[in-house]
Amino acid sequence: MSHFAALLLGEGSRAARWLVEELDLDECESVDDVIDLIRDFDHPVRVLTVEQDDEYAVLARLDLMSDLRNESIRVFLSNGRAADHYPLAELFADGLEEIGGDPLDGDEDAPPAHDAAPFGDPALLVDLGVKEVELIGLAVHERMLPIDLIVAVCERLGCLDEFEAVRS
Repeated sequence: MSHFAALLLGEGSRAARWLVEELDLDECESVDDVIDLIRDFDHPVRVLTVEQDDEYAVLARLDLMSDLRNESIRVFLSNGRAADHYPLAELFADGLEEIGGDPLDGDEDAPPAHDAAPFGDPALLVDLGVKEVELIGLAVHERMLPIDLIVAVCERLGCLDEFEAVRS
């Protein structure tokens, strides 16, 4: 199961210039491990993108302006069912709520039963120009692959060329 993870690094809410760094999440066993990895980058805006096997995309945001004592990561998961089949998606999904629906809590005794609906915070990029309804629309569009969602977000943020250079 292959995945691709990249961190989009911006200088402010309307970043004119972005840096993109590929990340290795193989050693991350919890969201706290991901936060520690992202925290190493000294940029005000940090948006993690993850895509795996054309099944799901994760957008996760941790801003430098966050209170370090109460640091939390905001997460959007394009397909809740992925948490039932992919450990990396499950790592991000714990405690997320279906957009307009139920929480995505991992019950180890229950069989996989999450909806394919998006989960999490669709407003995590609103201040960067990606509206909630737009992000949800990208996630649920029938012909949209998860990497297409990430590419569309990068295009709207103005870092598509940088993302494509790292991805290729």
